[in-house]
Amino acid sequence: MQEHNIPFNELSITPEEVYEAMGYGTETPGEDIREIVEEVIEHVASFAIGRFMYFTTNGSLDKNTLQIAQNTLNIGSIIAKQLVHSEAFVLFAATAGQEFEQWMEKVKQCDDMVLQYIADSLGSCFAEKVADYMENVLTSNIAPQGLKHTNRFSPGYCDWHVSEQQKLFSLFPTPSPCGIQLTESSLMIPIKSVSGIIGIGAQVRRMEYSCGVCTFERCYKKKIKLGI
Repeated sequence: MQEHNIPFNELSITPEEVYEAMGYGTETPGEDIREIVEEVIEHVASFAIGRFMYFTTNGSLDKNTLQIAQNTLNIGSIIAKQLVHSEAFVLFAATAGQEFEQWMEKVKQCDDMVLQYIADSLGSCFAEKVADYMENVLTSNIAPQGLKHTNRFSPGYCDWHVSEQQKLFSLFPTPSPCGIQLTESSLMIPIKSVSGIIGIGAQVRRMEYSCGVCTFERCYKKKIKLGI
């Protein structure tokens, strides 16, 4: 298992993606918002570095749980169904990094709610883009073996309780993968981080959109796809 560093610029995050994360959907915000978003992206690109790591492990899957080593992950039936036919499992962690986290803390000290919201939305895009990059690396590594992978699934979604982060992180060879630490309440620090599992195998499939199987009603992506 190796940690990978990804400069912000390599992720090609667009203003339109930030607008979507902000809740604009397919609409375009006013010129004042567009200018701030563009300035923020340019500034963050000058220092931010995303990080990810993943490793493959064996596991035993049933209708509600995934057993890995001595740990039973209570992933729930929704995720378990998506992992059917997996021959092995990938555990991953991805983050927007400490540099971005420190910058967000400085932004929070400013009396500018618009800038804070833009920074938060950009951070969400950043972390997801790092995870997307990680998936692309995984694909290129397993494709020569005739393997495919499922969508990625994280604690806190699809009935997998966020407290299961503790079990998930206990399976990593290092206690702080990519510098990510867990609080007692299972919050990841840096906040803009993603962790979870992916199934791999010859017969698994990755769904283009997984909103139909997810029960997290407050997700902005679900609202956009449903036209809410």
